[in-house]
Amino acid sequence: MSENLPPCPVCACEYTYEMNDLLVCPECAHEWAPGEGAAAAGAGERVVKDSVGNVLSDGDTVTVVKALKVKGSASGIKAGTKVRNIRLVDGVDGHDIDCRIEGFGAMQLKSSVVKKA
Repeated sequence: MSENLPPCPVCACEYTYEMNDLLVCPECAHEWAPGEGAAAAGAGERVVKDSVGNVLSDGDTVTVVKALKVKGSASGIKAGTKVRNIRLVDGVDGHDIDCRIEGFGAMQLKSSVVKKA
């Protein structure tokens, strides 16, 4: 068993392991041959994960997992609110999801406060 295994080309996890002739990522369950390396599955692409560890992508539907205060609003966003058709962005201060929420309008959320539905 090799001590210096390459990170996962999908999620960049460092804890890959060998299984027969393949390398396996324990976080995203991606399997690849050692010769494929970074050429597999879009290396260099930023991976955004939700609060549970699921990989998010554009167009997903997510659920807010904790109540959020909204500046300028008497009521906030309740836990369990579904948000459809999200867009992943390089936001400010960790806000990496751009979305539209019924009753509130367009806003940005952190991926750490949502769960993939």
